[in-house]
Amino acid sequence: MSLHVLVLGGTAEARALAAELSARPGVRVTTSLAGRVSRPGAVAGEVRVGGFGGAEGLADWLRGRRVDAVVDATHPFARAITANAARAAAATGLPLVVLRRPGWQPGPGDDWHPVPSLDAAAELLPRLGRRVLLTTGRLGLAAFAHLTDLRFVVRSVEPPEPPTPPHTHVLLARGPFTVAGETALLREHRVDVLVTKDSGGAATAAKLTAARALALPVVVVRRPPLPDGVTAVDDVPAVLRRLDALT
Repeated sequence: MSLHVLVLGGTAEARALAAELSARPGVRVTTSLAGRVSRPGAVAGEVRVGGFGGAEGLADWLRGRRVDAVVDATHPFARAITANAARAAAATGLPLVVLRRPGWQPGPGDDWHPVPSLDAAAELLPRLGRRVLLTTGRLGLAAFAHLTDLRFVVRSVEPPEPPTPPHTHVLLARGPFTVAGETALLREHRVDVLVTKDSGGAATAAKLTAARALALPVVVVRRPPLPDGVTAVDDVPAVLRRLDALT
């Protein structure tokens, strides 16, 4: 039996899933990338880049390409595409599997400050420190642009989009990062507070270990909730088991 799977990608888990599916006889996999990163990692199978035009556009694409199943393996904070995927899957009657790597959990010695949004993180920051390592990605920095008395080190894969805080030093880098490297970075820039999204995974977790060792507070932006009625699995084997049940 042939199976055409659309993977909404952009994560390491999506690339691993595409590789697994492409190696299976009778399985066609198409990975869709948002196009926000100019040099994405190599992906097995077919690749498309760009949006679909909302949930209706995605539903039309699924019908036109005779897709049998959708896997949302986007970033845990890609709230809009997850909502569109849920609506499109419901409209077309297709199975939807959401893959989300487990979130980070605080350990002994951590000084974490969970917040629901970037705006809430910005409101809290002046009470915690003056020199900030901001690792929330290149989008959404407008939430911090009004903090003129704070100094920011902003790390992202691509140059950040304005507006940005007036005292900003940009570091362009892609994980994985090491604890030694993160510790050196925090010391070099005399960082006294770290801001991160709860992205999960090992590639960027070293900063949390370094912050713990240096007794730094960490502002952690919590993940947005999944759409009503949607549940997630946390690894590629779990996705494959769901897809195996379709054949």
